[in-house]
Amino acid sequence: MKNQEKLSMLNNRIEEITDKAKVLENNYKDLILKVHPMYRESALNLTHYLAFRSFDIDELQDLLRYTGLPDMANIEGHVMKSLLAIKTIINHLSGDQVIEKQKNIISIKKSEKLLRKNTKQLFGYKSKKRVTRIMVTLPTSAAEDYSLVNRLISLGMNSARINCAHDNPELWSKMIENINRANKALKKKCKVMMDLGGPKLRTGSMMPGPKLIHIKQERDQLGKVIKPAKIWIAAPDIPPPDNSADAILPVNKLLSDKIKAGNTISFIDSRDKKCKIITEKKQGKGRWGVCSDSAYITTGTELILNKVKKTGKEKTFVGELMPIEQFITLHKGDILILHKDPKPGEPALYDNAGKIINDAHISCTLPEIFNDVKINEPVFLNDGKIEGFIEKANPDEIYIRISYAKESGSKLKADKGINLPESNLKVGGLTAKDKYDLDFVANNADAVNFSFVNQASDVNEYLEEVEKYDSKPGLILKIETRKGFKNLPEILMHGMQTFPLGVMIARGDLAIETGWKNFATIQEEIMRISEAAHLPVIWATQVLENLARKGVPTISEITDAALAQRTECVMLNKGAYIEKTVKTLDKILRRMQKFQKKKQTILPKIEDAENLKLSHDRFDIQ
Repeated sequence: MKNQEKLSMLNNRIEEITDKAKVLENNYKDLILKVHPMYRESALNLTHYLAFRSFDIDELQDLLRYTGLPDMANIEGHVMKSLLAIKTIINHLSGDQVIEKQKNIISIKKSEKLLRKNTKQLFGYKSKKRVTRIMVTLPTSAAEDYSLVNRLISLGMNSARINCAHDNPELWSKMIENINRANKALKKKCKVMMDLGGPKLRTGSMMPGPKLIHIKQERDQLGKVIKPAKIWIAAPDIPPPDNSADAILPVNKLLSDKIKAGNTISFIDSRDKKCKIITEKKQGKGRWGVCSDSAYITTGTELILNKVKKTGKEKTFVGELMPIEQFITLHKGDILILHKDPKPGEPALYDNAGKIINDAHISCTLPEIFNDVKINEPVFLNDGKIEGFIEKANPDEIYIRISYAKESGSKLKADKGINLPESNLKVGGLTAKDKYDLDFVANNADAVNFSFVNQASDVNEYLEEVEKYDSKPGLILKIETRKGFKNLPEILMHGMQTFPLGVMIARGDLAIETGWKNFATIQEEIMRISEAAHLPVIWATQVLENLARKGVPTISEITDAALAQRTECVMLNKGAYIEKTVKTLDKILRRMQKFQKKKQTILPKIEDAENLKLSHDRFDIQ
């Protein structure tokens, strides 16, 4: 093909795109006029981007590259300006000196400025030497432990997330007081983000088990203890300061006060086995101890405190224990009955020959779904660890045939996620609890994380509800369902009626809902659509999860955290090693911004390249 023919073809293709962009502008002009004035140009650009992406542009991009022109791979934030710039180049190459222009379109520089401005309005000021913000989910202990909140903010937490699915307004108030106190002490401006729980579809309660605790240690392949169990010993109303305890032992307060470091607590467990706990240190109103014996402790078990200074023995009894959490073990081929009746769930019942008499059963938290499901639709349980399909359904029960579980059997407990990705569920919007919680959230949070947004009507319902309050917090739309992803452009156009607005990629449920093989491209698409609207994005769920929980990261999660630098904010979940995790993420993000800016690759100077050597030493973060 001759050059002139190539240029003519390119010109025609670009005109097709710009013509369609104008059609979409006209089709959605009423919706564009409704958005907040701060988003008027952004809404227009979003329609342009959708017009651009409505074409299969692979061939066009190849043709642009082969002609030596920009391939439009990163035009999300400035669509029409980029299209007209390429058309102007084509005009000049064709001997036509016409410069293509259009009013109210966004340049590259302005698109970057808009995104920075919108990000600052939602998340506040960035950290020194780091552009991407860090959001941290606060544990319950943050209500009482001011020093934890102070340390998290000093390490780089830019916004604190409080999940309304847990705790209560009294504890939320204490957390916010600690955030404000630490902000003042450190001269920081950490924001408060609060999650509305939304209509979560989860398993119901299980039949309670016996009231006991099982103390277990970490052992090697030979059965030798390599790490003793960590025991929290305190009065029943004193919870452990973090979630690192392997077992919690409620004791009389008088005995708790007498325990000193180095004391031994001996007891005989439910199997008549002699065991002991060695106390190590005091923390707050409780004590930490370690136990190298495998033990089963029941309510009323006698405890004997043997004092190191031989001043005698003190006796007490274990306080009231919670029933151990029961579970259902499921194998491939089993049936699980999901029922509307809120009665407690039970494992399958077998006869002496190992034949099932009664199938396992459990309730769910959203009984309204029973009218929306169909036979053969897939079901995912416990974050996708168990898979099945609907074999039979009626208004009161759904029979799920298990198609995947671990060979040894997979455990299903209470309050575990249920996903029905192909079912047309008619649930969404604000629950009664969300509306109740919003009374606190609207008056105390800088931004609301709105869970399970499926369609534009969900956003409209929220906007109507929040109008009741004088304070108007920012809004973050959590995209975590297949339907939410499908309706994303429309959801954003309605969400842009309020300012500031952001998008959270809630990757846990979203990955299950959209399918593992599809998820990588889907999260990319959410980032692109959000950038076209100049909206900041939060990269959430399982970021450095192993590091936060166990203190050691995996290779894959380090890579994942590095990719997260392309967004405006990264969310961490709580864990025993959350401080170490914040510090590590801060270093990863600061280092990665030397190599990448959004999707744009940066090529920093390689020291000693002329001597066939590579080094990244100058990018080391201390």
